[in-house]
Amino acid sequence: MNQEVQTIAKEALDTIIGNNAYQHLMTNQWSQQAVETITTNLVKLNKPYKYIVTCVIMQTNAGAGLSVSSTCYWDKTTDQSFTVRWENKSVVTIVNVFAVAI
Repeated sequence: MNQEVQTIAKEALDTIIGNNAYQHLMTNQWSQQAVETITTNLVKLNKPYKYIVTCVIMQTNAGAGLSVSSTCYWDKTTDQSFTVRWENKSVVTIVNVFAVAI
């Protein structure tokens, strides 16, 4: 499933952000579109999961560091999490997908 998540997230971000330069005023719209598109496409896989999708968008070359972590209390044998990094020349995006078995 990791490859499916990677493909879905990267295709969504390619479409939504693409080669656009970082624009602070667009980040809320981009992240909202990204999580909605990614979630919709994950559901279309018809796998027995509920999905939680988060998206962090930041400007590259801004001199700022970024550390993102998350934890869940769940069944390690059935539930999964995935992290996708996507970037262009001025935008870095981190998408976290949590797949919780139904």
